[in-house]
Amino acid sequence: MEQKEAQRMITVILKDGSSCEVPWGSTWGDVAAGLSRRLAREAVAARVDGDLQDLSCLAESGKRVEFLTFAEEEGRAVYRHTSSHVLAQAVKRLFPDAKLAIGPAIEDGFYYDFDTDHPFTTEDLGRIEEEMKRIIKENYPVIREEVSHEEAIALFEERNEPYKVELIKELPPDVQVTVYRQGEFCDLCLGPHLPSTGSIGAVKLLSVAGAYWKGSEKNKMLQRIYGTSFPKKKDLDEYLQRIEEAKRRDHRRLGQELDLFGIADEGPGFPFFYPKGMIIRTELENYWRSEHRKRGYLEIKSPIILNRALWERSGHWEHYQENMYFLQIDGQDYAVKPMNCPGAMIYYKTRLHSYRELPLRIGELGLVHRHERSGVLHGLMRVRCFTQDDAHIFMLPEQITDEIINVMDMIDDFYRTFGFSYRVELSTKPENAMGSDEIWETATRALVAALEQKGLPYRVNEGDGAFYGPKIDFHLTDSLGRSWQCGTIQLDFVNPENFDLTYIAEDGSKKRPVMIHRVIFGSIERFLGILTEHYAGAFPVWLAPVQVKVLTVASRHTHYASEVAGYLEREGIRVEQDDRNERVGYKIREGELEKVPYLLVVGDQEVESRTVRVRRRGYGDQGAARLEDFASMIKDEIARKAR
Repeated sequence: MEQKEAQRMITVILKDGSSCEVPWGSTWGDVAAGLSRRLAREAVAARVDGDLQDLSCLAESGKRVEFLTFAEEEGRAVYRHTSSHVLAQAVKRLFPDAKLAIGPAIEDGFYYDFDTDHPFTTEDLGRIEEEMKRIIKENYPVIREEVSHEEAIALFEERNEPYKVELIKELPPDVQVTVYRQGEFCDLCLGPHLPSTGSIGAVKLLSVAGAYWKGSEKNKMLQRIYGTSFPKKKDLDEYLQRIEEAKRRDHRRLGQELDLFGIADEGPGFPFFYPKGMIIRTELENYWRSEHRKRGYLEIKSPIILNRALWERSGHWEHYQENMYFLQIDGQDYAVKPMNCPGAMIYYKTRLHSYRELPLRIGELGLVHRHERSGVLHGLMRVRCFTQDDAHIFMLPEQITDEIINVMDMIDDFYRTFGFSYRVELSTKPENAMGSDEIWETATRALVAALEQKGLPYRVNEGDGAFYGPKIDFHLTDSLGRSWQCGTIQLDFVNPENFDLTYIAEDGSKKRPVMIHRVIFGSIERFLGILTEHYAGAFPVWLAPVQVKVLTVASRHTHYASEVAGYLEREGIRVEQDDRNERVGYKIREGELEKVPYLLVVGDQEVESRTVRVRRRGYGDQGAARLEDFASMIKDEIARKAR
């Protein structure tokens, strides 16, 4: 009978729809090994009928299976989640009194939170990392177990892990609880995980930070160890090099070095823009206004403070209150606006609209304020006040697809101007959504139709839509390969109803418009921070605060340098003159450190020939040129917004 069972075969369905027969009792790992030796080496988990499973799980007949590797985002998450368990095991070996909190995979790595009286040091990270390497070399099988609610509580109480017990008690008492074991280590976890600790290639611990339990300032501060892992050491080394490059490009450091912007102790989260930073900001805003005028947008400016009743009507009071600032005026409640959209709707209601006027495109560079916890503030990337490049489009239902595609085209034009590629996500109905399921289905179908008509590949981000409508998010990629969510297109059937927005239809009846909320930069402040890091502070000529610097070889050349600078200023070029009594090599080096696009050196020869010697950033000496020819060339570069 046993021999008969061993020879039974089952059929599984592969990703491409083909089928594969394997012996009964095979694991998903066995299935992968039967397909190819490479897949056996690289597979980290299996997606079975849409659900992720360990490779050690038994294969089931009739199931559709797809094998994930480190190349996929979900595969990397599995790989690094197991790495976080190895980190926790190493810490428990070296610091047995440390209590385990949580340890998920994150973008580019993982972390684990610990409660211990011992403050982790840089030296400790080195010891922990070495212990992780020993655990990897010991190649413990990672074993999944399901236990009852009561058994799980007893298990972690015995191990003196109060945070795990707290998490288990929050689960329904009738559910099976999943734990994973590797050697002497045990953790509460849903999985899936790698088959063994030896499946991990290269690991590196990066830093220690403080983190509140469950992210609440009311809870205890824990210690969070960050790390990353890769299948190959070469990939880890390249990643570490990118980290070092990212530190070199950090917009906070460059903002101070280049005198662009800063955050004062008197206003954490409220950025100051210095004169040179204001030049870049103004150029961004001018570009924004110019492009919007070309596309038929009208610009408004709405107040920063508005009455509570407005925010109740828009849904922000119910859904966004914890992120808002409040005050009282004449005994009434007011809020500092966290978003600009109610202002656009107030403007729409100032008069009656005909269907012939739609679409009506209303833009606003609106200053908003949001209450962010001090622990998440980060330069210009996470602030408490910022200017959103908002626009709100009021349209007929039959205009939805065309308007969404128009916005997509505009976003594409903007990002290409700065040299960004991007990917697209469709975010669907969240749990706290306003409006009926029917409205949400209609809105989501409209976004999908526009994406498909445009031919844009996209990923679905379930449950991450705005509370009033689904959205398309644009994640741009910078020069270091990092992703930043900036642009968004949100389709809203709810607020036109809440604000009783109407238009006069062709038959004379009143009907509801549909509304698009959209941004391209996201916020001027954050986009400027991203640009600073993307360009490493070396802004293209059209954005550079100082486009040309005129350097004298000796004091006798000062008069001619002033002539050169004056001519360039009259041509609309931002220019500075450096006629200090310093060696010209020193002045050139300073100009290069200030990342000025063009340095013009003037000495005896240039004065005599009425020329300038041109030094171009990144290319060095370009030789002599007539001043008029140089001015014509740089003006063309500025007009083209050349990168």
